[in-house]
Formats: sequence, C-alpha cells, structure tokens
Amino acid sequence: MAAEIIRGTELRETILDEVAEGVKTLKEKTGRPPGLVTILVGENPASLSYVSLKIKTAHRVGFKEVQENIAEDVSEADLLALIEQYNRDDTIDGILVQLPLPKHIDESRVIDAIDPAKDVDAFHPVNVGRLMLEGSSAPFIPCTPAGIQEMLVRAGVPVAGAEVVVVGRSNIVGKPIANLLLQKGRAANATVTVVHTGTKDLASHCRRADVLIVAAGVPNLVHPEWIKPGACVIDVGVNRVGERVSEKTGKTVAVLRGDVDYDAALGVAGWITPVPGGVGPMTIAMLMKNTLKAMELRTL
Repeated sequence: MAAEIIRGTELRETILDEVAEGVKTLKEKTGRPPGLVTILVGENPASLSYVSLKIKTAHRVGFKEVQENIAEDVSEADLLALIEQYNRDDTIDGILVQLPLPKHIDESRVIDAIDPAKDVDAFHPVNVGRLMLEGSSAPFIPCTPAGIQEMLVRAGVPVAGAEVVVVGRSNIVGKPIANLLLQKGRAANATVTVVHTGTKDLASHCRRADVLIVAAGVPNLVHPEWIKPGACVIDVGVNRVGERVSEKTGKTVAVLRGDVDYDAALGVAGWITPVPGGVGPMTIAMLMKNTLKAMELRTL
C-alpha cells in the first residue's frame, strides 16, 4: 500500500484561514491588526523570493506588514538601531531579520537584539531556552519545527511513545524539533535520537524510527531500505539539483529534491511529505501563527 502523502500546501491553507479569523477577532478587540516587519539586508535571490512570499502571506491574513530593504553594506550598528526602533514600536508585534546576513554583520548580535516578545522566528536565546524547558507550551516555537509538529498532529501520526530519529543537528530544525518531540505534551512524549555526520551506521538508526525526520541537506540521502515499513517520513531537505523549463510559463525553474528518495519511499512508508509542497509551505504559515500569538500575548 502506498504511503499517505502529508501535503503542506493543503495544511497551510487551513492554518492561514484560522490565522485570518484570529486577526479579525483581535482587530475587533484592539482596534488594530498584528504588525510584522521583515528586514532584508542585501539582494540574495533566495532571500528575496522567500521574503516576497512572506509579504504576500502577511497581506492575505490581514497583517500590517512593513518591509525594510537594506543595502548590503549597511553597518552592524545601523542595523541594530533599526531593530531597536521596531522593538519600541507598539504597532509592530513581530520582527523578522532574514538570514543569512553579510559576513561583516554578527548574526548572533542581531538575533540577541530582537525583543524576545517580538521574536517570531524564535531564534533569541530566551526563546530557545523556553522551548527546552516548556516544549510546545513555550510562547514561540521555531517555524519549521512548529510546522512539522502541526503536520504530525493533523495527519494523526502517533508520536507519544514512538521512536523518533532526527537526521541533522542544526539550530534551526534538528535540535529544536528533537527538543519539541521529547517534551511532554501535544504530539510529543517520544523517544528521540539525533543522528548526524559523526554518527556511525546512520542507516541502522533510521531503520528503527517510527517517525523519521530528515534535515541533512543531502539529496536522496535516505534510501527505502533505511525506512521501517509503515513509518512516518518527514523530509525537510530542499536541494537544488538542476533546472528545467516550466510547461506552464516557459520560464526556467529549479529542479528540487528532498533528502529522501521519495518515489522509492512511497512503497515503504506509512506517511510521507513531498518536496516541494511538504514542510516548506508550513514554515511561513507558522510564522503567521507566531505573529498573531505575539500580539495576543502583548495586548490581551
């Protein structure tokens, strides 16, 4: 039997509709919508595309959206001053600085400068610590791990008591999703193993997983024989492996592959996420959800 496909594109629409309803309710109570500022330094093509989608989504759910496009040679002091300006702005509930930043700017200093109550990416050390201590009860959960957990919940994947294996130990995905699923609470209470480039016999760990979350950044790293029959496979990888001409637009577009051999895994897994159209769309949806929550926590 083929795996059930967990489509982030469909779940995103449901979540954004829920956020839009929340915005209407909050606006009726407070007289204003949630405010989100996105700060983009330079003109990295991938960042430009991602920020453009964030802006479009923020408008869709009814946010006040402010876009700050900053020259790549901006000084660190000027960037920190801009962040402080929005820290003090009561109409702004979420501050997002698009990463990566130019090499002359210290990303850690920039993240530390954001008011934790407006840190809707959940990268500030205060929010990282609260995630470790509180799990899904923390004010903000990093957007991609939050999206993964939401997919597990809405697809009905049993997590409590499950063996979860996370491939990758990044601060953005691997470590926070491991922490989140380890905690007591909603779609959690799992036994979690984190594997990485220093792990011996990666395949044997993956084969034990009831839930396999792959965030390694290596196309087709996970083969079907690495997957436990009936397991849930969450593929976070988005790897550009070439280009093709779109039949719809005639334009050249990237060919993307996940970290899992998707076509082969379909016949083994119980649930699986596609690439593209799986975890990726959930990330921005959870950013909108975090921003709505930020305003609720600050005003209600």
